[in-house]
Amino acid sequence: MKPFSFGQNRGRPTADGLALHPSAIRHPPSSLLLTLALMLVLQLCSCRTSPSLPPADFSAPGWRVQQGQAVWQPPNHRPELAGDLLLATNADGHCFVQFTKTPFPLVTAQVAGDRWQIEFGADEHAWHGRGVPPDRFIWFQLPRALLAGNAGRDWQFKPATANNWRLSNPGTGESLEGRFFP
Repeated sequence: MKPFSFGQNRGRPTADGLALHPSAIRHPPSSLLLTLALMLVLQLCSCRTSPSLPPADFSAPGWRVQQGQAVWQPPNHRPELAGDLLLATNADGHCFVQFTKTPFPLVTAQVAGDRWQIEFGADEHAWHGRGVPPDRFIWFQLPRALLAGNAGRDWQFKPATANNWRLSNPGTGESLEGRFFP
């Protein structure tokens, strides 16, 4: 189809300065209608995502907050990172782990009731869900390892002293080694 110029018809100008024939505006192509219908169906049938967990309130009764430093070796031989570590656990099973390279949070993981979420960077990559948090994230393994002395099936936990420890996954090469301040 040959485009019409603005001066040759009563069409409306487009971004490139060409005009569309008025009948093209009144009767859009069937592929456009199909695309719009598909978008509407997907929007109506999409899953409802659960909202983010509320911020943990460490001033509430039952929280134990530990601060320290750690070195994280991400999986797949990526460069290791050193930073500050905050671990807060509650008697009701809630936990909060944050690994920061001041002033930026690199990882924030939280479990509250049957919900969990984890964010890498400033909301660059985030996952959340219900039930038991995924074993693949070392940040969900740390509270269990420190409280119970063991971690998920692919993880090894070794306390070195009262405040020093190492958590690793030999299969992926990921590890977290740190210490809490007394």
